[in-house]
Amino acid sequence: MDPALFEKGEKAQYQENVKAPSSDQASEEFTWTEEEETAVRRKLDKYMIPWTTFLYLLCFLDRANVGNARIQGMAKDLDLNVGYRFNWVTSIFYIIYMFVEIPSNILLKFIGPRFYLPLLVVGFGFVSMCSSFTTSFQGLLAARAFLGIFEGGVMPGLAFYITCFYKRQELLFRVGIYVSAASLAGAFGGLLATVLARIPEWGAESMRIHTWRNIFFFEGIITMIAGLTAPFFLPMTPLQAKFLTEREKRIAMERLVLRGGADENEKVELHHITRAFTNINNYICALGFFLINITVQGISLFMPTILKDLGWTATKAQLYTVPPYVCACAVAVFVAFVSDKTNRRGIYLAAFTLLGISGFAIMRWATDPNVRYAGIFLITLGAFPGGPAFISWGMNNSAGPAVRAVSSALIVTLGTAGGILATWTYVPKDAPKYHTGHTINLSGQIAVLFLSIAGIAYCKWENKQRATGKRDHRLHGLTDAQIKDLGYRHPDFRYIT
Repeated sequence: MDPALFEKGEKAQYQENVKAPSSDQASEEFTWTEEEETAVRRKLDKYMIPWTTFLYLLCFLDRANVGNARIQGMAKDLDLNVGYRFNWVTSIFYIIYMFVEIPSNILLKFIGPRFYLPLLVVGFGFVSMCSSFTTSFQGLLAARAFLGIFEGGVMPGLAFYITCFYKRQELLFRVGIYVSAASLAGAFGGLLATVLARIPEWGAESMRIHTWRNIFFFEGIITMIAGLTAPFFLPMTPLQAKFLTEREKRIAMERLVLRGGADENEKVELHHITRAFTNINNYICALGFFLINITVQGISLFMPTILKDLGWTATKAQLYTVPPYVCACAVAVFVAFVSDKTNRRGIYLAAFTLLGISGFAIMRWATDPNVRYAGIFLITLGAFPGGPAFISWGMNNSAGPAVRAVSSALIVTLGTAGGILATWTYVPKDAPKYHTGHTINLSGQIAVLFLSIAGIAYCKWENKQRATGKRDHRLHGLTDAQIKDLGYRHPDFRYIT
């Protein structure tokens, strides 16, 4: 059922104690207490969020480990220091990734998330494991392309999956938790890479596994095991959640329904795709996610290299990537929690961008290594909360379910182009200061500040148009089914700002 339809005024932004009758219940109204709903939500949090977070952590870990492997000997063994080879290795992943996202989310709607998402996880885990056997630049390039095929559907897929269990005002906190796994993966990746790289050489005579190869091999194995296990724990819908009682299942489903709500199982049709592509708010969020991704993906891929170029050893550089990611994770979750509680998005995006601007200004003009390392902290604190905020903002303002599925993939797809640009912001000829890369990111963070403000202004303006009846003409001549299917275009729907 769609958690984004249709009450008047501020009620469209949802209330905790909505009581709605089910579609097949004609004679009596099914009701529940606020305490029961809170208990159900906490059960969902206990069982759903750890799994989605863990799966995305593995996704980001297998994506960013190429940066850890680079300074552990991979660049030398595969001749990646020739020209822009490493930039091509990182870029090909995002090029493939961005073209997979929308088709993948449409497939997810047909197949269902319980098996489709774990299939993707097993797939990119297998590719990561196979990357340990590459012996040339061309082989690694092919492996990264296949990695993009499998990983492309994970982020928008998980984002859509979460919307099937939570209300709009509950969404950002949960998306924020699982996307914060990106920063956890950065922290965990540096520690894990340090440990795995020290495993003694092993393997067949024709293919010895050592240092950077251990990173790909063992992280891939861990990912495959998690993917094979996930279907036993991920329910398809609230009604299939085995950890809930029958009454709790009913509450979990009914609480997402308001009168006129669309069927969560509706198929994606052409007009749903068109509606997602004509939602102005989607493009605001996509452009914001694009700019945020330049920083998040760029820092994730190149932080070990940037720190090593400060004059530190490979081991010290790996370990010093951990603290900024840990802090970023805590702040991203905190921002998501406060944003959900206050039912606001744009103001927090604008505020935390100021930290990113300060961090890149330090990296651009400071010379002392310790001061520049402090700049890395500000960058991660300012940028990492932005990704989940823009994704959630877009999905909050997209309804019904089929439109949300396409919208989440659209935002992530367009935003992924920022990952492609990120792979070219830090190039060998710019080392060790990387003035060009820091300037590009500084400009991007300033643009996010103004875009966030523009997004707030647009949502407030559109809500005012609806409140004054200037969108009521959309109801004229429509059947009940067509009105039910209007989604975010319904005059009673209100955008979250």
